[in-house]
Amino acid sequence: MSSTDDHSLCGCSQCCVSTSHAAVLSVGAEISITPEPAQLAPGDNVTLLVRGLSGEELAYTWYAGPTLSLSYLVASYIVSTGDETPGPAHTGREAVRPDGSLDIQGLLPGHSGTYILQTLNRQLQTEVGYGHMQVYETLAQPTVLANATELVERRDTLRLLCSSPSPAEVRWFFNGDALPVAVRLGLSPDGRTLTRHSVRREEAGAYQCEVRNPVSVSRSEPLNLTVYSIDLKPPLKCAGPTHSSQNTEISPGGEIILKIPEQIRDQVGPERVAIVQDSTTRTGCTIKVDFNTSLTLWCTSRSCPEPEYVWAFNGRALENGRDHLNISGMAAAQEGTYTCIAKNPKTLLSGSASVVVKLSAAAISMMIVPVPTKPEEGQDVTLTVQGYPKDLLVYAWYRGPASEPNRLLSQLPSGNWIAGPAHTGREVGFANCSLLVQKLNLTDAGRYMLKTVTVQGKTDTLELELQVAPLE
Repeated sequence: MSSTDDHSLCGCSQCCVSTSHAAVLSVGAEISITPEPAQLAPGDNVTLLVRGLSGEELAYTWYAGPTLSLSYLVASYIVSTGDETPGPAHTGREAVRPDGSLDIQGLLPGHSGTYILQTLNRQLQTEVGYGHMQVYETLAQPTVLANATELVERRDTLRLLCSSPSPAEVRWFFNGDALPVAVRLGLSPDGRTLTRHSVRREEAGAYQCEVRNPVSVSRSEPLNLTVYSIDLKPPLKCAGPTHSSQNTEISPGGEIILKIPEQIRDQVGPERVAIVQDSTTRTGCTIKVDFNTSLTLWCTSRSCPEPEYVWAFNGRALENGRDHLNISGMAAAQEGTYTCIAKNPKTLLSGSASVVVKLSAAAISMMIVPVPTKPEEGQDVTLTVQGYPKDLLVYAWYRGPASEPNRLLSQLPSGNWIAGPAHTGREVGFANCSLLVQKLNLTDAGRYMLKTVTVQGKTDTLELELQVAPLE
């Protein structure tokens, strides 16, 4: 994270100072999240036990996903009141305990994944703990698929695939027994593919695969493999358009030679993959974008036939199969590396290009503007925040320096706000960081401070000197 300081004077009779610095966001090695019990099946109940909390927490926020994104928000819990507010990722099965642990009833396979607990203390400091939970499925019977079930000894290659829709440990069996060690050397790293070059007659027989996880085991039906001796193999017969007599020749030695059709020879690429913006190639560049504006990136390449496109953001695939990508409402959460991958569906070759997209410096600044600009005693005033972060996690308003006794209110990701020690009952917070102060009196004049924290952990502090005109 970078640290910057920006001091600016905001006009008329209202003076405001803005400071921006690295966040008080930490991944605490002290916080641990452990599922209890550890081995889980669909329908089970589990508690994600939390250890290592300080005991000074103001609120807990749980996320079911790899990042602190609002779309992964499960629930927010206010410690002082016991109020729990569900988020978009709440399934109706989750409940937060007073000690910060998370109970989940009647597990589903979709509950597997990363869980994040973010705590908020009275100094508006956040701490993050990570955990992982795996809900093991009851495994369906796998199927063994083969490139061929009749092979020629010492010439053909055998490829077997254990097809199963679920992630699981894979074991192979030959004629009912565990696969010999010598044959296991041909297994892929994930154990799902078995390859044997120059297959031998003694490898003919019944092959099975077995998938297993801590709660389930399932074995396939046997697949019978026949291996012919060279002297006993029936004459080869070419069938289908690829091996028709029009596409083959017989060599003087009796071998079949496949002729590649011209339309296949012309398949090339992709080559010269590039990302273009406004007719300018931007591959490898950093593109600066203003806050809340839009950007379109185009992917170009030389390929025949036309390639298939995949876009990725910070290494994660996006649901976009088009040759262009639209980025709208640019915010801090959309900063990062965008990659276009072009793949030729015939040659199966691919190429890629990347750009870095960042907010322009001017887009990051925020400002507090009172409405009305010159409020009078007895009026209501709204301290509006221009340029507030769209990936806002929490914020807090203070009457005076940013210390707990001066805190007016805080707002959590769920939208709930918590009254602080300085709250008079006349202050109301909004999702856009604005603060409404009702029925002003002369003692409301003075310094106000706003502190924001984004989901990326960036903290900003704004100050405003509010003046209240007396009634004449």
